[in-house]
Amino acid sequence: MHPSATRCTLCSSKAPTRTMTDTPDPTRCPLCGQRNSCSQADPDADGTLCWCFQTRIDPAALARVPPQLLDRACLCPRCAQSLPPDDEPA
Repeated sequence: MHPSATRCTLCSSKAPTRTMTDTPDPTRCPLCGQRNSCSQADPDADGTLCWCFQTRIDPAALARVPPQLLDRACLCPRCAQSLPPDDEPA
């Protein structure tokens, strides 16, 4: 498990409340646009902790998230580990 400073952006305790005018999709990675598998953004997850709570997130990956998307959506597992994008559509 990693310290909270390196969790995905949506799972941060500072994540803002979303409104109808927000445009980022919390189910998509802010870097590649693929599904991020974030349980915090899944209404059917019943409070299950996000996968990012148990995974080390590459600080370089977090540094690539555009400032306007911070605390809006989790990275996908591939981007969180700075792996190349998956070629399969989500």
